[in-house]
Amino acid sequence: MAGGEVGDTRLRRALMRALVGQTGRRAETIVLPLELLRQLKPSEFTDTNEYHHWQRRQLKVLETGLSLHPSTPLDHPNSAAFRLREVVQMSELKPIDTSKNSEAMCTLCSSVLTLAWRSPNNFPTSDVCHWADGYPLNVYLYLSLIHSIFDLRDETVVLDELDELIELMKKTWVVLGINKMIHDVCFTWALFEQYVITGQIEPDLMCAVLAMLTEVASDIKKADREPGYLKILSATLSSMQGWAEKKLMNYHEGFEKGLIGTMENVLSLALSIAKISEDVPSMRGGLLMDRDGGITMNLLESRVDMYIRSSLKSAFAKIFENGHWQIDSTVMEIEEYPNEVLLQLTKEIKALAIYEKENFSPLLKQWHPVPSAVAVATIHSCFGIVLKQYMARITTLTNESIRVLQTAGKLEKILIQMVVEDSSECDDGGKGVVTEMIPYEVDSVVKNLMKNWINERLRIGRECFLRAKETESWNPKSKSEPYAQSAVDLMMVVKVTVDEFIDIPSSVREELVQDLVDGLENLFQDYTSFVSSCGSKQSYIPTLPPLTRCNQDPTFIKLWHKLASAPALRPLPPTFALHPSTAPQPLLRQPRHPAPLCPPQHPPLLLPSSTLSTNPLLHPYHRHRHTSSSLSLRHLPLLHPVRHLHVSRVAAYRLIFIDSARYFYEGLYAYGVAEARIGPGLRTLKQNLSLLVTVLTDCAQPLAVQEVMKAAFDAFLMVLLAGGSTRAYRRADYDMIIDDLDSLKRVFCASGRGLVAERWWTREAEV
Repeated sequence: MAGGEVGDTRLRRALMRALVGQTGRRAETIVLPLELLRQLKPSEFTDTNEYHHWQRRQLKVLETGLSLHPSTPLDHPNSAAFRLREVVQMSELKPIDTSKNSEAMCTLCSSVLTLAWRSPNNFPTSDVCHWADGYPLNVYLYLSLIHSIFDLRDETVVLDELDELIELMKKTWVVLGINKMIHDVCFTWALFEQYVITGQIEPDLMCAVLAMLTEVASDIKKADREPGYLKILSATLSSMQGWAEKKLMNYHEGFEKGLIGTMENVLSLALSIAKISEDVPSMRGGLLMDRDGGITMNLLESRVDMYIRSSLKSAFAKIFENGHWQIDSTVMEIEEYPNEVLLQLTKEIKALAIYEKENFSPLLKQWHPVPSAVAVATIHSCFGIVLKQYMARITTLTNESIRVLQTAGKLEKILIQMVVEDSSECDDGGKGVVTEMIPYEVDSVVKNLMKNWINERLRIGRECFLRAKETESWNPKSKSEPYAQSAVDLMMVVKVTVDEFIDIPSSVREELVQDLVDGLENLFQDYTSFVSSCGSKQSYIPTLPPLTRCNQDPTFIKLWHKLASAPALRPLPPTFALHPSTAPQPLLRQPRHPAPLCPPQHPPLLLPSSTLSTNPLLHPYHRHRHTSSSLSLRHLPLLHPVRHLHVSRVAAYRLIFIDSARYFYEGLYAYGVAEARIGPGLRTLKQNLSLLVTVLTDCAQPLAVQEVMKAAFDAFLMVLLAGGSTRAYRRADYDMIIDDLDSLKRVFCASGRGLVAERWWTREAEV
């Protein structure tokens, strides 16, 4: 009280004088702080400040025990308590006079004795002074006594004289209002406190705490409990449980691999307190409640379940934050969860699950049937939240994003397998834990993203088509670029789409390849249908001159009607396409029409043959037979972009009656057969046919050449039968005309590389 060895000596002397002066009185009838104030004088202290400090401390002890926290509540107002308070306030400025006859000392003695000898529950008599038996002063003083059992040289060691010390402490029970039940609680707390303040290095102290908790658990069931016992017990156990659960709620942080034994003791402490608390109504609020608001059937399992889930959530958060902030800040501004973060996170999550299973789960299995399954389910849930946020931010499907999603899918399978293995001995086989694991549905997400990607690409192509439909002038830029710009734009969209689609892993794209093919097919179908609707064969056939030289021969009339009537439309075999850089060169002006949309300047679709080629596996009749191993998307064709014979026929008549009109209908046999033979026109036709065959796919070549041949025959026949006033024929011209017709045949047979079979030539030449 006075400080140092000198102060201790003075205190012992003062205590001896106080006790000597009270010979014949029992200790429980002596108010010790009051006797000390009487015996110790200012001269026994080194200076006035030291004495003042000591005096105020004694007065505060009296005020605390008698006025602030008395064992029996005070009546209000209480004159004795008021006078005591006045004396305490007087001592704040300077020490009071403690001489025997001083006014302050008389007032102090009168008020202290009046308050100390109040009978509990207003009984008229009492043989005990109640100056230190109110809570928490009594517990504080008793704990100070209990701490004397520890060796000052090694605070983790209990003195060998423990039993003798305990017997001496029991003599203070009457004064302090302590009994065996309160002693057990205080002794438990003293052992626990010493274990904590010494760094938790002595397991024997924790074992002693657990042993004392067994005594406390036995005491709690007794009926003769002091009124204030539950208050002391609740405060003590709550503090101990708070400390233990703070460590257990994040045991990954508090207990490393070498501290599993320490964790077992702490876990035993928390669960022992939980069991005791079950019998303390005031402490049940902190227990885990079930859906009906009652204590769960298996209290210990519930607590361990809570520790596992909380600790795994904390461990996951730490892993995520460490990996999250290692990424460059500029990257984080662009994408909150970069692909690298998610990939690394999946690796560390897998390692965390394995570490939990190997190190902590065997210990936790003493109190929980499936600790590893609960831990894995918690990890699965935490990662699922991050993955969901990541998937919500994916706008473009890339190889990296697909790799992240596939890795997440593999992790989910591993986690589910761990849950099943840990739950194999349970009655439900782990179904209860598995059902709480909300599936990531990675495959479904990837598929939806792929569908969205395909729809977006088709939307771009559709916009290109609509833009061409509304704004395309359909005029060629030059002879070197004799094609519509919309066809180039559309083909660029197709090429980029196919190239990106091919880069996607085959395991992802194989289910949706047909969706992409069908979408592109429909797009080109609409484009070519629109283009073909803008013109017809008749648009290019020149107006026939008046018939001035025809007789009434019925055969000639039938022939004329056959020439004037357009051939019937019939379904189109696999179509052709022209490459922009190699299309037929001689292009003339576009004929004007009153229709709001001009007819096409050139065959409607210009497909790069180096990128898109025929693949029978994608033919409609084979679309359900292909496999990912035999399908090469690098040669993805467009399935029948032109479905109508009309388009090919229009293109052929354009080639003959517009692009080659100068050498055929307008110039052939003009002003005499001998002067205007077919030779110059055949040279131009050969060039165009050669280029045409070069750029067409194999399946499109026969039809294209046949239609050009038909158009050439129609032009040749019109020159003979309706050539106009500039042409006149003689019988001597017959051989030259037959020779020109044979030359025309050879052009198609040569340019078409045998594509025009003899039967086609024969049938068309019969006219």
